[in-house]
Amino acid sequence: MSIHILIIDSDPGAQQLLALNLGQAGFEARAVPDAESALPQLACMLPDVLMLEWDLPGQSGLSLIRTLRASQRSRDLPIIMLSARSTEQDKVLALEAGADDFISKPFGPRETIARLHALLRRHHRSTEAEAVQMAGLRLDPATLRVTAGSCQISLGRIEFRLLNFLMHHPGRVHSRAQLLDHVWGHATYLDERTVDAHVGRLRSALQPSGHHDHIETVRGSGYRFR
Repeated sequence: MSIHILIIDSDPGAQQLLALNLGQAGFEARAVPDAESALPQLACMLPDVLMLEWDLPGQSGLSLIRTLRASQRSRDLPIIMLSARSTEQDKVLALEAGADDFISKPFGPRETIARLHALLRRHHRSTEAEAVQMAGLRLDPATLRVTAGSCQISLGRIEFRLLNFLMHHPGRVHSRAQLLDHVWGHATYLDERTVDAHVGRLRSALQPSGHHDHIETVRGSGYRFR
């Protein structure tokens, strides 16, 4: 499974070095120089992690974090602030604005990768165990219930896990291989067509409440909750 990282940094050298280190660690990284270039990409598809410099041309990294945290779609996006600033006050400001972690420049690649993995572990544990509600649909992992208004929707075990994962990552496109990894748990012996079959069952279960259209097929890429 590939983890997608979006880097926002106006320094081409820093972009290249960070993208190289991330690539060697097995991540897929792309970089843009400023917030204005990043916003269209973020509107199209959220990355798994956003890594951004504080001092950007135009909108600052701090301002962009506040904007993202104000949106329901991106409020839970894992964000790491990168900066040559290193005072305690700077770190407090970044964390209070909504950054999940703060790494001072210059930083070593091993520490960066370790903290990135730690952030991903924390994020996955915390988000997918929480109840989520959107588009009139509520899913509660604690009770294994899915409801649309006062009506309960009956789902199989895999369909529930599939919907749970998609609803906790709204707007983000996931390939069939990624869904096999997250939902089935590294079940490499399964064919990717298995995902299509369970998506079809999930849509059928959601059709009476009119929520089937929220499970969107992105041609050539995979599926997302819209």
